[in-house]
Amino acid sequence: MQAVITAGRMVTGPGGQETADGAVFVEKGVITAAGPRAEVEAQAGPAVPRLAFPRGTLLPGLIDTHVHLALDAGPDPVETLRAATDTELYRGMAERAGRLLATGVTTVRDLGDRGGLAVRLRDEIADGRLPGPRVLAAGTPLTGPGGHCWFLGGEVEGADAIRAAVRRNAEGGVDLIKVMATGGGITKGGPPVWQAQFTTQELRLVVEEARRFGLPVAAHAHGTEGIAAAVAAGVDTIEHCTWMGRDGFDVREDLVTAIAAQGIAVGPAASPDWRGFAERFGRERAEEMFDRIRWMARRGVRLLPGTDAGVSRAVFDGFVSSLEFFAHLGMTPAEIVDLATTGAARALGISHDTGRLAAGHRADVLVVDGNPLADLTALRSVRLVLAAGRPLDRELHRHGAP
Repeated sequence: MQAVITAGRMVTGPGGQETADGAVFVEKGVITAAGPRAEVEAQAGPAVPRLAFPRGTLLPGLIDTHVHLALDAGPDPVETLRAATDTELYRGMAERAGRLLATGVTTVRDLGDRGGLAVRLRDEIADGRLPGPRVLAAGTPLTGPGGHCWFLGGEVEGADAIRAAVRRNAEGGVDLIKVMATGGGITKGGPPVWQAQFTTQELRLVVEEARRFGLPVAAHAHGTEGIAAAVAAGVDTIEHCTWMGRDGFDVREDLVTAIAAQGIAVGPAASPDWRGFAERFGRERAEEMFDRIRWMARRGVRLLPGTDAGVSRAVFDGFVSSLEFFAHLGMTPAEIVDLATTGAARALGISHDTGRLAAGHRADVLVVDGNPLADLTALRSVRLVLAAGRPLDRELHRHGAP
């Protein structure tokens, strides 16, 4: 696609920076120019098609840092996955990826699938054979015997098995390594969420082997013991980080200091149904958990936006609802837009080519009605989405673009 896209407002950088009457010039999947409309149109020339949204806002595509495309968000997503053939599972993953794209999400980090299907999907999307966001695929997550998400095929025990699993994922083309440092809620009969599944030394082996292949490590960790091991091992991100102990919350200030100092990003993975979770979990207990996240942010911990899409009630078209969780924590709309664009790109190591509307970056572009820097609900009014310059078919039809 080649086009100049103009809007009444364009988000130009972090901190709520914006340009009135802005534009981007997109060609061959890349942003060639971005800035005031008159300057961009002059650079593009009169022959390039225009897509105009005078009442809209032009901003970078959104980044969901925690999804599970292999799960269907239904009442029992694990059993649905286990009953599905790879062909059926892949078809569902592709449909869910398209659903994410339709809501303005142009990059996702898939944190656990079966049989390398997310890598295959990533490549087919990148080649233009399927519509969808850019996928950063973790492949099969490492877990203990009978541990959290064992059904994905990543059970390991001992140093040799850990190294082999990391190497197998790396050779399969993953973008990162995922390790289940503690138990989790969706694994029936598995270890409780607070219980550590690996020792500090074992997690260090995961990180060391991943580094050999130039891969970051994401650690699923609800329990404090697992969080401590993940921090000591030097992982890149901690998912959930809910500070659970055997008898309740067990928050350690020294660990929060270390997380901030080491630059480890924390993804709360707030479901689009986070309000319903608070009701089911208990309002007081939930607010105690939420307050820990506020506290970590005040202490300088970088937060990541993610939906945990695929687990029960975590739907694939609810990213804005998950972003509203951060408003509940006290962040402004402009700060949340940063979180879901420039901040997420920086934390995932992809800020060199996405997260901003800048010349040379991928053409990951979103246009919405209204002003999301003042009101997050504007992100629900999607007018145009480009992922690497490719629009959805409905938008091609609407605008008649080439």
